[in-house]
Amino acid sequence: MNSNDELSGRIILVPTPIGNLGDMTLRALEILRAADRIACEDTRHSAPLLSHYGISGKPLVALHDHNEARKAPELIAAARAGELIAVITDAGMPGISDPGYRLVQACIETGTPFEVLPGPSAVVTALIGSGFPCHAFRFGGFLSVKSGKRRTALSAALGSGETGIFFESPHRILSTLQILAEIDPAARTCVARELTKKFETYHRGTAAEVLEYFQAHPAKGEIVLLVHAAED
Repeated sequence: MNSNDELSGRIILVPTPIGNLGDMTLRALEILRAADRIACEDTRHSAPLLSHYGISGKPLVALHDHNEARKAPELIAAARAGELIAVITDAGMPGISDPGYRLVQACIETGTPFEVLPGPSAVVTALIGSGFPCHAFRFGGFLSVKSGKRRTALSAALGSGETGIFFESPHRILSTLQILAEIDPAARTCVARELTKKFETYHRGTAAEVLEYFQAHPAKGEIVLLVHAAED
């Protein structure tokens, strides 16, 4: 961004760190400092992040799953009136299992200028760190709370020949690993925890091996589960 003209009248989706605050990009900070208002998934969560980077005095607007469809027209109108609006979520890339999708759709439908900045994503970070094939992969978002749907999603991922990536709760990861081990105990499995944070860990092995580990060591923190069919 080199001129005020380029910084006006648009909506910009800005990724934020998934754990380590040092992962904020220079361009993301430039946009947040120039923004007329910042739409946040949770203003209480975003305020400390903005304060950490010395960004203050910006109007913060809540934009979450429950109000995105209602708020989108308001943000679209503001952008079309010349405002620069930055959109951030609690962590990572807006729109990836976070608010943002409906707002982008509204921008496309109304011809409102918008941009998406590159930046932190737990999906890609976990994929590379797992050591699993990454030329083709499928991201399934958060696994269902229903065991039958989890079994279906895991079976489909293993049958695809691609690396499957899912978000999972620490409260359900054990039961999910049990399901995975029932489907294929030899399936390549990786549980990535607390990515970019102080206690980041990757646990790799077969489904049976990773299940055995977490049976003895209850999981904590934010989890990304990766699966791939066993090698022949």
